[in-house]
Amino acid sequence: MNIVITGSIAYDYIMSFPGYFREHVLPEKVADSINLSFLVDSMVRRRGGVGSNIAYSLGLLGEHPILMGAAGQDFGEYRAWLDQHGVNTSAVKQYDDLFTASFFCNIDRAHNQIASFYSGAMSRASELSFHDLNDVSIDLAVVSPNDPAAMKRYVAECKDMHVPYLYDVSWQIVRLSEDELQDGIDGCYVLIVNEYEFEMIRKRTGWQEADILQHTKTLVVTQGERGSTIYTRDGHTHHISAVPPTHEVDPIGVGDAYRAGLLKGVALGLDWESAGRVASLAATYVLESDGPQGHFYTLPEFIERFRQSFDDPVALERLSAGMVTSGT
Repeated sequence: MNIVITGSIAYDYIMSFPGYFREHVLPEKVADSINLSFLVDSMVRRRGGVGSNIAYSLGLLGEHPILMGAAGQDFGEYRAWLDQHGVNTSAVKQYDDLFTASFFCNIDRAHNQIASFYSGAMSRASELSFHDLNDVSIDLAVVSPNDPAAMKRYVAECKDMHVPYLYDVSWQIVRLSEDELQDGIDGCYVLIVNEYEFEMIRKRTGWQEADILQHTKTLVVTQGERGSTIYTRDGHTHHISAVPPTHEVDPIGVGDAYRAGLLKGVALGLDWESAGRVASLAATYVLESDGPQGHFYTLPEFIERFRQSFDDPVALERLSAGMVTSGT
């Protein structure tokens, strides 16, 4: 199945400050000026970005998704990493006059954060087009958080080209207008949100669950440790339980891996309940790792853990068949 994933490609720079920010803030001076400098004792750079996170996990699951996005002059090592893990990066355009989008976050001992986001090359994502993928027959597209103009363009192109798309507006809800949100949801194959985003969409659009299902065939709401719920237009509701982690390390990127698992289920032709189970397990792997791409598993390992987690012979059969097809 040819799946094209659009979305942010980014680096996350996480720094640890061994003290407390509050000890360096003078309230009486805040109104006039703020000049703060913090000596941190550690920094890590992680590969991130919603689009690339989804693509990475989908590659682990035996698919070969096409990632379409904008990256900067520092993308070479990242491209090699994604290529190594089954992602087709030929549709990623590298801009040598910019850096890849970057998130800079300084965290103190009380877990307070001071953060900045540099959009970098992502600001040019709207220059890319599905129409440029001339030799690719697109079976399914993903429109995930990106430059707002790019998201708007990709929605319009999917509709024009009759390409079914999964709509994942996520943290760009606040940047899109009510009309843009409604247009993105209207006609999408799947709308996927977490509980907070679902409430935001209902508030922004005035649409309730029944209204949304008049505009999309399937609504997926992730609910953290309580699992997820999948609603379909024909009136079915599937509650998917979360797979308990062996240990918890970092929740960043869990939702992206869930989306990858859901896409794998769609690629295998599974029903929504089974696809949700694949998604649930894919998400747990990230919760057990450091960073959104710090996890790794082979497809046989994934299948064995799925067997231990769910009684779902159809999903197991198709996952195993997919393992043979992918040559794992």
